[in-house]
Amino acid sequence: EEMERDPTVLVMGEDVGHYGGSYKVTYDLYKKYGEMRLLDTPIAENSFAGMGIGAAMTGLRPIIEGMNMGFLLLAFNQISNNCGMLHYTSGGQYKVPVVIRGPGGVGRQLGAEHSQRLESYFQSIPGVQLVACSTARNSKALLKAAIRSDNPVIFFEHVLLYNVKGPVGDKDEVQELNRAEVVRQGSDITILCYSRMRYVSMQAVGELVTQGYDPEVIDLISLKPFDLETIYNSIKKTRKVLIVEECMKTGGIGASLSSTIGENFIDELDHEVVRLSSQDVPTAYAHELEAATIVQPEQVIEAVHKMCGAAVPV
Repeated sequence: EEMERDPTVLVMGEDVGHYGGSYKVTYDLYKKYGEMRLLDTPIAENSFAGMGIGAAMTGLRPIIEGMNMGFLLLAFNQISNNCGMLHYTSGGQYKVPVVIRGPGGVGRQLGAEHSQRLESYFQSIPGVQLVACSTARNSKALLKAAIRSDNPVIFFEHVLLYNVKGPVGDKDEVQELNRAEVVRQGSDITILCYSRMRYVSMQAVGELVTQGYDPEVIDLISLKPFDLETIYNSIKKTRKVLIVEECMKTGGIGASLSSTIGENFIDELDHEVVRLSSQDVPTAYAHELEAATIVQPEQVIEAVHKMCGAAVPV
């Protein structure tokens, strides 16, 4: 829809054209828009990321796909020193309307190098916005908004969410990039999550509700900047915060979010902020070990029990 609406939009990356992308996100689009707007690149992330950023400076709106988000570490220099800074270092002479997107997160036995969570790597880069989609509807609406944005957006798609089905909005529906989504309203505790952890959290909430608890669940969506207004409104009501993330615990999104909440909303809290994060180890290939490194619904349930105490019978 955006390529049809705006002739300056193009996609570049490994196998995005004839093959249709590693997860078929761009399947058959080259037949409609041609090989120059669905540009198959060499296996050289630093080169085609730099090319995409340069194209954005000249007025195009490139969508740079990493076949796996972990591969974009090879383009870290282009993303950090060019993508996020050029608008500032050029004195506003250049805009960089680029979207950098692709599959990431812990899949099913993809091994350590293909199970990276790069949001923690990119959060400290000035000038870029981080967005993590989670549903069919917000994936489409957020991606459309990211493509139309004049700012560089790193767009995180989870490898295990490509099979999620659901309703989507029409071609005019876009979603605000820096706004969190209240998935479930509640009064006992605020659960902050994003991407696939939305589903892990909601699975846990299903059990917690039967036990008499009333959790509020918020999908962060914007990992930089955080939607502090929505977060504050929830904390003011529940006075307890549980952060559930797939990111590593050390230096992760949850660490930044926890410190931000402590700095801004400490007087609203009746309990310390609790973080459930992935283990600080390379992700194992073996299924049982892989599952042990990431947060499971049972851990969410246990954390809520500890933070809220016994549920009051309804």
